[in-house]
Amino acid sequence: MQIILALVVGASIGAGIHFLVGDRYTRGVAVAPILGAVTAVIAWAILTWTGVGTDSLWLWLSMIVVPAAVTYPAIVVLAKQRVAHDARQQTTLRIG
Repeated sequence: MQIILALVVGASIGAGIHFLVGDRYTRGVAVAPILGAVTAVIAWAILTWTGVGTDSLWLWLSMIVVPAAVTYPAIVVLAKQRVAHDARQQTTLRIG
C-alpha cells in the first residue's frame, strides 16, 4: 500500500515541474505528472524487490529524487523539440 505514496508524490513532483518549465502550451497537462508518477513507482518497486525495506531512507528518497531527475530533463527536451518542430512547420507552410 505504501507504493501509493510514491505514486502521489511522483505525480505531485511532475505537476510542479509542468508549471516550472516554460512552453507549457507545447505539451499536454498530464504528461509531466504521469511521467513523475510512473518513475516514482518504478523506483519504489525496484528498490522494494531488491530487498530495501520501508525503514530505509533510500526508499523514501527515491520517490522524490528519481521523478525530479527524470521528469525535469525529459520535459525540457520535449518542450524544446516541440518548439523547434513548430518553427520548422511554420517555415514549411509559410505561416507567420
